[in-house]
This record gives sequence, C-alpha cells and structure tokens, in this order.
Amino acid sequence: MAYYIIAIIGRPNVGKSTFFNRILGTQQAIVHDIAGVTRDRHYAEAEWAGKSFTIIDTGGFVPDSTDIFEQAIREQAQIAIEEADSIVFMVDAVSGLTPIDFEIAGILRKSNKKSHLVVNKVDNDKREMDTAEFYRLGLGQPLSVSAINGRKMGDLLDILTSQIPHDTEESERDSRLNLAVIGRPNVGKSSFVNILIGQKKSIVTDIPGTTRDPIDSVYEKDGKEFVLIDTAGLRKKGRVKESVEFYSVIRTMKSIERCSVALVLVDATLGVERQDLRIIQSAVERKKGVLIVVNKWDLIEKETNTARQFELALQQLLGRHTYIPTIFVSAKTGQRIGKTIEIAETIHEERKKEIPTNKLNNVLLPEIQRTSPSSSSGKEIKIKYITQVKTAPPIIAFFTNEPKLIQENYRRFLENTIRQYFGFSGVPLTLIFKQK
Repeated sequence: MAYYIIAIIGRPNVGKSTFFNRILGTQQAIVHDIAGVTRDRHYAEAEWAGKSFTIIDTGGFVPDSTDIFEQAIREQAQIAIEEADSIVFMVDAVSGLTPIDFEIAGILRKSNKKSHLVVNKVDNDKREMDTAEFYRLGLGQPLSVSAINGRKMGDLLDILTSQIPHDTEESERDSRLNLAVIGRPNVGKSSFVNILIGQKKSIVTDIPGTTRDPIDSVYEKDGKEFVLIDTAGLRKKGRVKESVEFYSVIRTMKSIERCSVALVLVDATLGVERQDLRIIQSAVERKKGVLIVVNKWDLIEKETNTARQFELALQQLLGRHTYIPTIFVSAKTGQRIGKTIEIAETIHEERKKEIPTNKLNNVLLPEIQRTSPSSSSGKEIKIKYITQVKTAPPIIAFFTNEPKLIQENYRRFLENTIRQYFGFSGVPLTLIFKQK
C-alpha cells in the first residue's frame, strides 16, 4: 500500500488544496480564495500508474509569523516535511516570487529532502515564461502546472512517482505477520502489547495519547514471530490540534499500511463510538484484515447473554462489515489475550487464501443463475466467468457483457455469497467487473 509520502507545502493561497483535490479527483479539501483556509492537515491515499502514495495537504507556510494560528500551521508543515519522502513546494506564477518563497526554499535546502519546485497557475503556453524567475530559489528546474484545469498534471505525477516502486505482494516484504494495534486514545493498546511481550516497553498511563509514536515489538508464539505495532491513539479530527497529535495520526496511518491485520481495540466500558467505526473503516479501506478487540471486559457486569448482546449491537453498527469477528479481552488480567493472536493468524491466512477458478465457477454461477442481476436500462446482464486475480488482499474478477451496469446491491449479494461458501472472515473483499 501507500508507504511513500508526498507533502505539499507553500505560502498561503498558491493553490495547494486545488492541487491536492486534482490529484485525488475529489473535493476533500476546502478550496477558497481567503488565505489560510486549510486549517487542518489533509492526507489521503492516491495512485498513479499503478503506484500508491500518501499525499498531505498542509496549510499556508509562513516561516517567521508571530500569529499563533500561523505558527501552528508552520509547525505542522515542518512535521509534514519531516515525515515526507518528497516535497512539492508550490509557488504562484501569477503573483510571482515573494520573500516568503525564498524563506521556504532555504528551509527545504536544509532539510535535505527530495523537493520538487512546482509553479502553479500556468494555465497556457504564454504563461510558461513566468516560470523562469523561480530558478532564483536555487531548487532546480521549476515544473509548471495548472491545478485548476489539470494542465501538465500527468507529466508532474510521472516525475513525483518515479522513485516509488510498483505495489508488491505483502508476503514479499516480510514473512512475519505484522499486527497493528489501533484504536482511540486510552483504550488499552499499550497495556495489551505489554502483557503479550511480558515487559513494559510502552509507557502505560491513564492520560489519553501517551503513546506518540508507533513502537514495534516482536512476539513469539509456538515458534512463530509476530510483529506488534503499538500505534498512537487516533483522535477525532476536530481534536487533532497539537502538532504532535498531527504527527501521531500520520504515523498511525502508516502503521495501518504496514500491517496485514489490524487489531482495533474498543473500550467495553464506553461501548462502540463513531470514532471506533471510523478507525475500523480506515483499516477496511486499506484492505487489511480486521479483528475487533473489546478490551476492559473485566470491568463489565455480566449476565448470561452480555457478550452476545454487545456483539449483536456491534453488528448493527458495522453495517456491511459484519464479516469482522469480535473477541472480548482484558489487558489488565490477561483474559483471552493469547486467543487474540490465534484469531489474527487465522484472518491472515484467510487474507492469503486463493480459491481455485473451477471451484468459484461451479459454486457461484448456479447462484447467479438463481438470482440474476437486474438492470435499470432493461439490458440483460450475463456473468459468464469468475476468477480470483490476487491474494493478500483478495480480488475476485467477474467477466460480464455489461460490467458498468452491475448495481451496488448486486455487488453486495455476490460478496455475501462468496463469504457464505468460502469464508474470508475478517477480510475485506474487492470485486471487479470486466468486459467479456
């Protein structure tokens, strides 16, 4: 997945958010002509020509401002520079060079990070002449684009991603099972890791957000090694105000991307909250195996069906992700902690599972004939062939005469049918439809 990070920096109002949105093809950042409108840092996964990367949109970088708000933006932009593998330093062809541009260029030269000087708002060939003055920044050849209309964006993305290797199977990177321990602050992530490895490697306190950086530990069980990534607590976006919190969120996302299975810790005493569901969704979007670990179960007064009732309530909240299993544990007493690793290992194996093509077709085609896809256009849709094209994460391809007409509810039917026959517990599935 997206291990390579590209950070966009520059003074206010040069078009960083427009550039960010152009890359993603969405409107995730608020774009406005008022300087300083991007208050929170935005980060998202992007892909270009089969190469994945994480893009960070920062607020306007004002190096020597005494304004508290601009100081916070500066600190977070500096953190983005520190975390990034390469930098897009954006300047404005219309307003030309400014003293702030020279200050930022000086900071970048000291950082020793790979930097790309991008001149935005070059909307046509006549404007190309306006890029020449930016050689004075001493950062090499200026690269001209127009984020608002997409001019030369493809050429620039080719350059930005030239150092990124194509996505590879995770098994080629590390034969050990990498487990990311993720969740809201103070749900017991560090306590969970500590009891597994038998030593206090993480600082465990009652103060939310104590763990700032991911900490890797190696846990051995039955002769097998597991890498445990104890991540910083994810907070709601509105509460990520400190620079160090922003840093932690980025590191946590990187930790999710490094893992094969995410252990999402939930606090049993608080129940499942909206932020828990967002964290689960973060792991699902990255196609990781997921296990929900309900911690602090020792603090819950129990009746005959307490766990079952909790699980049913959780299933309702999960919606289409009911394939994610749940385990109830106590990091304080050690209850069922070892079982968590066993289930995570099973999910890992499910994620690597490959279903033979003949088996897929023999099982699924009769089900498709019994419940055939419908089309709002009235065209008859026929699915003629099915094959699994990838594992870890699993991708299953359906060959049909009308791939664009397959509706979302039928995609869900197919996914549920696959799970009914072949399992894939805790594993997000990707279904693709190709022209036959």
